[in-house]
Amino acid sequence: MSAPSRIRPAAAALLSLAAVVLAACGSEASAPGVAPDAAARGKPPAARELRALEEESSQLLDGGVAAFEKRLADLEGHPIVVNQWASWCTPCRREFPFFQSLADKYRGEVAFLGVDSQDARPDAEQFLEELPTPFPHYFDPDVEVARSFGGGRAWPTTAFYAANGELSFTHQGAYAREADLDDDIQRYALGG
Repeated sequence: MSAPSRIRPAAAALLSLAAVVLAACGSEASAPGVAPDAAARGKPPAARELRALEEESSQLLDGGVAAFEKRLADLEGHPIVVNQWASWCTPCRREFPFFQSLADKYRGEVAFLGVDSQDARPDAEQFLEELPTPFPHYFDPDVEVARSFGGGRAWPTTAFYAANGELSFTHQGAYAREADLDDDIQRYALGG
């Protein structure tokens, strides 16, 4: 057997090993913080989606149920807390600081969204100027967005989504204490 014929099997083995190593470098291991299944589906990293929420802080977004549900899908992989409110709702105004505080506490871990239902846009914008949040709100004059998660029957209403995107609980009415909302975030959003 000549020298070149002995080198070929060794070279083939090295090429195979190099291919395996290169393939591994292009897998989820190269994308820290991205869930492997999200990377495989081609979804943007959830961390980028959480930053996008902060970039839209206190904004009233349009788009109705379709835009809201797309946002929920984009946030899959992170628990989500949705607060339905209105500027005319006194209990909403009382509990809103709880959402401000807990959105800061869970920054980077839990996504927060607001849904302004059955309200006038100028009144809602004024409300958000007085009580700004580090997350956006969907303008929902016909209560269609709120109904998509079991809201629209009481103001305020809070919905909790687990990281897998499933609605886990809807709380009708206001929270009397921030600790009660925090307990529900841990129980229904974080699963603890």
